[in-house]
Amino acid sequence: MRKAALGAAVLPGLSGRARAQGPGQRPLRLLALGDSLTAGFGLPPGQGFVPQLERALAARGRQVRVLDGGVSGDTTAGGLARLDWALADRPDAAIVALGGNDGLRGLPPAATRANLAAILDRLAAAGIPTLLAGMLAPPNLGAEYGREFAAVFADLAAERPGVLLYPFFLEGVAAVPALNQPDGIHPNARGVAVMVERILPLVERLLDSVPR
Repeated sequence: MRKAALGAAVLPGLSGRARAQGPGQRPLRLLALGDSLTAGFGLPPGQGFVPQLERALAARGRQVRVLDGGVSGDTTAGGLARLDWALADRPDAAIVALGGNDGLRGLPPAATRANLAAILDRLAAAGIPTLLAGMLAPPNLGAEYGREFAAVFADLAAERPGVLLYPFFLEGVAAVPALNQPDGIHPNARGVAVMVERILPLVERLLDSVPR
């Protein structure tokens, strides 16, 4: 994965301060629907994206149970196929972090777009606020494919004003050897910590949109 500079700009409306939940409120249920990047591939228990995000939210005074909806090797088509199963856990909000395997396999961006659109529309119909985490294609697939692939995520979010967009899920981690496992694709525990730190403000904004 090539390194991107998409995270340089500060997203509007974000506050670094958490809105703590009051005593007696049930924990929010946050679905992380993704692939190996959310499933914690190659990492010891407790070091993957889901447990690290849950701990980071707890440190911000938020009672949140992060539901692990990650399946290693999954494509957007796979995520769509198992969406109803994931929704059986009745999440209050969702992070959709799929597409990396579509890019690695060189699948048509139009197919990726159709699958993600169906996922986002299904979540919207269920009244579930959603954060879409974007992905970039490997550079060996060519500049044109890379542009088409990256545009899928930006276009889907632009068409759906209620969907929050985090442009690149691996921002600050991709192509940094010290933050990745030997395969150069999957983050190590330190890399996951960087991912969580960078996406956390937008996750908090997502949680603040959940009706209580």
